[in-house]
Amino acid sequence: MKLSTFASWATVVFVTAVVAVNAQQAATPGANRQAEFGTFPSREFLRLNADKFKWTATEGNKLGVQTAVLEGDPSKPGFYLTVNKFPPNTMSRPHTHPDERHCVVLKGTWYTGEGTKTWEHAKEVGLKPGDYMRHPAGGLHYDGAHDEEVWVLISGYGPTRADVLDKGELFGKIK
Repeated sequence: MKLSTFASWATVVFVTAVVAVNAQQAATPGANRQAEFGTFPSREFLRLNADKFKWTATEGNKLGVQTAVLEGDPSKPGFYLTVNKFPPNTMSRPHTHPDERHCVVLKGTWYTGEGTKTWEHAKEVGLKPGDYMRHPAGGLHYDGAHDEEVWVLISGYGPTRADVLDKGELFGKIK
């Protein structure tokens, strides 16, 4: 995927997520979530090139799944925006998150399954670049890559974590 396409999608998703989060929070009486991060002009514009992302191991895994945090801190209260990078043949195991998440595929085909206690490849849905998926808070699911690297943009309102159904490792190899 061309970097310009990636940047366009990232911008669209980021703006959409911020608008959605702000709209949801505006419905909460007395909530001033914008104050958490500050407002313009005290908050500067930010530009990040994909080749400059700071990647770290997702949930401490040793299988190569990496996360780049673009905004916020997923471990703390507030809005966050991340990109998860899955190497080929690596999937998360069935798990839940305490927060609702909004996901857009940036690169590759992201395979997703829901509601099952085990991987069920025949029931997976493959999502292509530009496709969107909402993970409801507490929704049991798994996802990842089959035969190619996959990048997924994820936004939510933390703190977040992954609660693996069987309490084991979050990620596993499928081949």
